[in-house]
Amino acid sequence: MRLLSSLLAIAILSAATNATAAEKLKALIVDGQNNHGNWPQTTQMMKRYLEDTGRFTVDVVTHAPKGEDPSFKPAFADYAVVVSNFGHGAAAWPAETRTAFEDYVRSGGGFVAVHAADNSFPDWAAYNEMIGLGGWGGRNEKSGPYVYYSDDGKLVRDTSPGAGGSHGPQAPFAIIVRDAAHPITKGMPATWLHAKDELYDSLRGPATNMEVLATAYSPKTKRHEPMMLSIAHGKGRVFHTPMGHANESQECVGFITTFVRGAEWAATGAVEQPVPADFPTADAERSRPFAK
Repeated sequence: MRLLSSLLAIAILSAATNATAAEKLKALIVDGQNNHGNWPQTTQMMKRYLEDTGRFTVDVVTHAPKGEDPSFKPAFADYAVVVSNFGHGAAAWPAETRTAFEDYVRSGGGFVAVHAADNSFPDWAAYNEMIGLGGWGGRNEKSGPYVYYSDDGKLVRDTSPGAGGSHGPQAPFAIIVRDAAHPITKGMPATWLHAKDELYDSLRGPATNMEVLATAYSPKTKRHEPMMLSIAHGKGRVFHTPMGHANESQECVGFITTFVRGAEWAATGAVEQPVPADFPTADAERSRPFAK
């Protein structure tokens, strides 16, 4: 009888373990062309961050390092969320791949654009709709408005002429949560200090079906620039963060937390990952050195 009970317990534990594994979300990181030379490291960092949650399994598909790559045809439909670690000057994806990605997101796939991914593909209309705002690559008033918060807390859509995309010197900066009820930001301090990073400013784009979840004040523009965005694209959900320039930027617990929660929300529409105890405060940065 004891043997039967033990066998039954083992079977139940095994079934539970298999069920948990089956419930993991499949994530895909795409990379290969980025003006940031540390992109191979940040890809591995983001892969580890997602896997460490216990919520994701992660694959990586890497584009050829130079020029167009006819073989770049990831199976987007196999994944709950796709993370882009591309950057400025990336070559256009094959037409078939662009169409497949558009169909994937529009049909309900999740997408996360990190830092310089909002520099990529200025001439790809659907991509610019997905990310809401972008910079560089010739983006200007024809690309859409600047979007930012004013000092009195109003969301501004500024259609004045000018180039899209800029930043000042790297430095730590305060993140101000603008929507504390969103699943990604729920439970976070109203203000928290992000580690040294590039503070992107003057991003512009279609900005449709887009919500600004958090901002940072730019000494350069004297405006509160978007630092976390959620965008609806068809049935798909997109999380866009301009944070994450250097390895130390991605070691920030604030970046790690918003990234994994943003990926989970993009994949499912909900967030199970908690805000950790070592999350930054309004007065203190918090980082986790990445062990290779």
